[in-house]
Parts: sequence; C-alpha cells; structure tokens
Amino acid sequence: MQGLAASCKIVLVMFLLGLGLAGATADSRRRVVSSSPDEPCKKMTLYLHDILYNGVNNTANATAAPVTKPTDLSTSHWSNGTFFGMLVVFDDLVTEGTALPVGDKEPAARAQGFYFYDKKESYNAWFTFSLVFDSKAYKGTLNLMGADLMDDETRDLSIVGGTGDFFMARGIATIRTDATEGYFYFRLKMDTKLYECYV
Repeated sequence: MQGLAASCKIVLVMFLLGLGLAGATADSRRRVVSSSPDEPCKKMTLYLHDILYNGVNNTANATAAPVTKPTDLSTSHWSNGTFFGMLVVFDDLVTEGTALPVGDKEPAARAQGFYFYDKKESYNAWFTFSLVFDSKAYKGTLNLMGADLMDDETRDLSIVGGTGDFFMARGIATIRTDATEGYFYFRLKMDTKLYECYV
C-alpha cells in the first residue's frame, strides 16, 4: 500500500510540475495575457500598401494581382463596383509611416496572402495573410484573418497566431482605409494590439 501511495505522490508531483511548465516555452519565454482590452501586451501601428496590377503598365510596381477569371455572375455585378468573386494574391509592403520606402530603406514587414470579394450587393472582402517581419526590430510572423466590411470606417481582423518574436500571439488588428487611388492602390492603417504574448 505504501508503494501505491508513493507512486501516486510521484505522479501528482510530475503533473503539477507539468502545469507549471505549460506557461513557458523551450527558450524560456513566458506567456503574458492582458487582463484588460485597454492594456495589450504589445501594440504597433503599421500601414499596408496594396498596388493592384492594372494589366497594362504597372508591372514593376504592382504588389497584388487578380488570379481568378471572372464568371458571368461576377461580371454582372462589376458595374456596381463589388468585384464579386475576384480573388487577389498579394505581397504588399508594410511600413511604420504612410510613405512607401524609397531607395534602400527597408519596409517594416511584408503582408503576404490573399483577399477575395465576397458580397454581390456591396464592396466587401475577406482577408487572410501573414505579416512577415525580417528587420533589426522584429523577426517572425503575425497571422491575420477576417472580414473587411468596407462600408464601416474601422474593421477588426483577428490575429490568430505568430512565430519568432510573435510566437503564439493573439489579438486584433483594427484597420481603416487610409488612402485610395482609383481601383489600383489602397493603403490600410492597421492598429495592432496583441493580448496574448510570449516575452
């Protein structure tokens, strides 16, 4: 009976140690979870620049391209500006300020993923992409996804994970359209707040 009790104690101690280690990663980072929406564990403001290929003369500068051939259903709605059914793949520059990088200045990150127009009655899209950081400040990725309800002044995209400096990050990116030039350029301001971080 004493052997059984000793075995149970050992199993209990190992279980409790396992619980204590669950909040730490292999490289000694600890998990931080914000207790208030007003106090994220990390926040950044970034600008995403999307330059859509216009099919004619912006090949060198374009960072996004439609990859679907419109069907009769989608082209019937293009006249009201919805682009319903169009899928766009992008590799956009992301900056800390509103200006595009000039010369040898590096962007803060790149946004790589896709969006598609998913509503026939109004201008609406759904995004999924990774912010890829490779700079002195940050290395790693943040993964975002969600509906871009373009009629709303601000929209929230979910931050569903990350790698590197953003290992297992969770949070919200509140986006607003900051600038547009016709159909072929838009700039999104992203106020990014992480509520679960490893530090």
